[in-house]
Amino acid sequence: MPPSLLLPEGLECGVDEAGRGPLAGPVVAAAVILDPRRPIDGLDDSKKLSAKRRGELAIEIRVKALAWGVGEASVEEIDRLNILQATLLAMQRAVASLAILPSAALIDGNRCPRLACPARAIVGGDGKVASIAAASIIAKTVRDAGMTVLHASYPMYGFDRHMGYGTAVHLKALQDHGISPVHRRSYAPVTQLILL
Repeated sequence: MPPSLLLPEGLECGVDEAGRGPLAGPVVAAAVILDPRRPIDGLDDSKKLSAKRRGELAIEIRVKALAWGVGEASVEEIDRLNILQATLLAMQRAVASLAILPSAALIDGNRCPRLACPARAIVGGDGKVASIAAASIIAKTVRDAGMTVLHASYPMYGFDRHMGYGTAVHLKALQDHGISPVHRRSYAPVTQLILL
């Protein structure tokens, strides 16, 4: 992967999210400003990495990055706003939480949130830009840890295994146990159960 390009006027942050597709839990976004003097080997789209490797890299990113921040949008916000708007809101919160104000933001995908700095969307950015890859790793590891915590409250759904995605195991658990407070009621498989 090519190194993240630094803009002439300063440092950019990479921004990515985790959890747009699941039937349960929040959507989580992260923003990362990498330190060009402390490169991190092996950064890539979090989906291409094993859970073990993601965990190792997440620790290294937290230690070596100039700044990193996380934001999320709740299940209630997802249901009220829709998943796209909730994702953009989580990204806004992640960038706002940075200890350093970036000169620009590089956003994974084709839409940019409204930010206090210029932003540019890059389709497939988590596989092209180091800072976006770093953000994808932070977002994924933070969300997975949160779903593991939710599993303790709702063990019947198996959140620790599928992280809220609509697997066969999860859909069967929904049929058997009904809907929990952390399920997204605006998502079709959950909505169908409400209408039954």
